[in-house]
Amino acid sequence: MALRHEPTASYHSVQDALRVLETVARRSTGINETEIARDTGVGTERLTTLLRMLRREAYVEQIADGAYVTGTAFARLGSADGHRQALRDTLQRTLDRLRDSVGAAVYLSRYVDGEVRVTQYADSPATPKVNEWVDFRFSAHATAVGKSLLTQLDHEGRRDHLARHRPARLTSRTITSDRLLLSKLAAQPPTVPVLDLQEYAVGTVCAAVPLTAGSTAGCLALSLPLEHAHRLRRAADALNRNAAPVLLSLAI
Repeated sequence: MALRHEPTASYHSVQDALRVLETVARRSTGINETEIARDTGVGTERLTTLLRMLRREAYVEQIADGAYVTGTAFARLGSADGHRQALRDTLQRTLDRLRDSVGAAVYLSRYVDGEVRVTQYADSPATPKVNEWVDFRFSAHATAVGKSLLTQLDHEGRRDHLARHRPARLTSRTITSDRLLLSKLAAQPPTVPVLDLQEYAVGTVCAAVPLTAGSTAGCLALSLPLEHAHRLRRAADALNRNAAPVLLSLAI
C-alpha cells in the first residue's frame, strides 16, 4: 500500500513553519524577524502569520528585545523523555481550541496497520461527539473520517480495505457499491473537505480534511447535529484553514 502525496495548503504552511522553527532553534540567544526572513526566504507578511501561529502554540516566544527564542511546547516535544505524552497534551490543547473556534466536536484520526483509528477528540456538552453506533474501523465507507483516510491511499490500498471491510448500508444515504465509492474517492480533490451527509448516522453530518504526516495517512474531522447542517461547509473550511498546528505537532 502506498500513499498519494498531494500537498495541501496546510502541508506547505507546515514546511515553512518548520524552517522558521529550525532557524529560531539554531539561535539560542534569540533572532529577530528580519534575520528570520533573510535566513528562511519566507516573505514578511507570511512570516508574520507563521510567527503568530508558532507563538500561539508555544513553539516560539518573544523576549524583551523583540527577538524570538524557542518556547515551552518545542522544549517538551524536543525532549526524548515524555515525548509521547507531551505530543498528546499539545494536540489536545489544539483540538480543544479548534472545537471552540468551529463550534463542533473535533477528531484526529490515523490509518494504522490497515485500520481507521480515532486517536484523539475534543467535545463538550454544547458540541457532543457522534454516537459511534458502528465501529469506525468497519464503517470507513460511510464516514468523513474514513473516506478522507481512504482518499490518501493508492487504488490498491483502497480496494484492499474494502475487501476486508465490506461496505454495509448504515442509512438510506450510504454508498455500498465498491465501484461507485472508488470512483468518488478517486475524484476527491485533496484540498476540498470530505463530507458525510447522514451516510453514517441519521441526524449527523461530518467533514474531514487530510493530514498526511510522513508515511501515515491522517485526518482532522468535525461532526454536527443535522439541525446545524447549514454551518457544515463554513466549519469545514475553518477546520481546513486551521489544520496546520495539528500537522506541525505531528511533524516535530
